[in-house]
Amino acid sequence: MTLDPLSPFRLDGRVAVVTGASSGLGARFARVLDGAGARLVLAARRTERLEALAAELTDAHPLRCDLSVPGEPAALVASAVERYGRIDVLVNNAGMSSTTPALDETTEQFRTTVEVNLVAPFETAREAARVMIDSGHGGSIVNIASLWGVVGVGQIPDAAYAASKGGLANLTRELAAQWARKGVRVNAIAPGWFPTEMTEGRMFGDERSERWLRQRTPMGRGGAEHELDGALLYLASPASSFVTGQVLSVDGGWTAI
Repeated sequence: MTLDPLSPFRLDGRVAVVTGASSGLGARFARVLDGAGARLVLAARRTERLEALAAELTDAHPLRCDLSVPGEPAALVASAVERYGRIDVLVNNAGMSSTTPALDETTEQFRTTVEVNLVAPFETAREAARVMIDSGHGGSIVNIASLWGVVGVGQIPDAAYAASKGGLANLTRELAAQWARKGVRVNAIAPGWFPTEMTEGRMFGDERSERWLRQRTPMGRGGAEHELDGALLYLASPASSFVTGQVLSVDGGWTAI
């Protein structure tokens, strides 16, 4: 029999939920999972963008939701199950950032960022895990953290973002430990600097910022759109069936120094 080393990366017949799917990394993640054969539930607040993305994909259901609103994570999971009968993969990608020096950052600003970036992913993961466990087939949860969840940056002040992403990284480890024997794997990706709506005009498109980025990054550049594809597909698919509780940095070496 000929070994097919690529077959474990396929997601045919599986259902994936992607939050923050209306643009940037989330939209890219949806396209990658679609290419691997998954059926998709696309969640975000911007309905028109979700619908446009869904029209490009093989089998995708757009669902407007605001995960910072109480009850929305549970409603998202329930809608996914109602639509497809199961959930195999959850990509917790939705997030926000508000660059403000800590001395000027209000407690309310801090609290809002933590609610979106940490509390909402926990609630969504908890509800999805219940479905995965009850089904008996388990599943994979991929949290999208950040280099800010691994190290501080300082020169770009964002204490709330750093705290929330650091919390998400260790939440990943804790949920992995709690759910490993129940068949649910939990891992995270910690991206470095990638061009997105959040970084456009701050890190990309500004010569001074890009020069600073190139000088600080061992590879001398920011990430390209496709350079998270492999990490996502690996962690979402059976290819990583013996991997849980890991935070994979995809950052051109930023956190290595």
